[in-house]
Amino acid sequence: MRPQAVEALRGSDRILHAGDIGAPEILEALNQIAPVTAIRGNVDTAPWASTLPLTEILEINGISIYMLHDLAQLDLKPQTAGFRVVVYGHSHKPNIEEKNGALYFNPGSAGPRRFSLPVSVGRLLIDEGNVRAELIELKT
Repeated sequence: MRPQAVEALRGSDRILHAGDIGAPEILEALNQIAPVTAIRGNVDTAPWASTLPLTEILEINGISIYMLHDLAQLDLKPQTAGFRVVVYGHSHKPNIEEKNGALYFNPGSAGPRRFSLPVSVGRLLIDEGNVRAELIELKT
């Protein structure tokens, strides 16, 4: 686990992991910072990961969040289903996009550098029914 990621996540109320965790020790380290909600990614094939769900639904301070690993597998319309935020991973490409009233958020990857993509974590800031996302690029 990158020390820069630990530092960037310190002070979080909750950590959402959108899959491709790699090892159970990552979840253990994240749980030392804040409670973790994690889903299984396509590289999470070892027996320890079999109990992780493929999707997750959360409500945090009145904001409904839908988590899945691969956005291409999204089989619902978030705004119709009542979700304000979709958190996803898979591509490891950081992205913040607002579409049809839903915030789509890929925080990128804090693990091994993928291709020429930045190493990053993200933050969802939820306050009084409002939500915004920010990306934090980690120095490597």
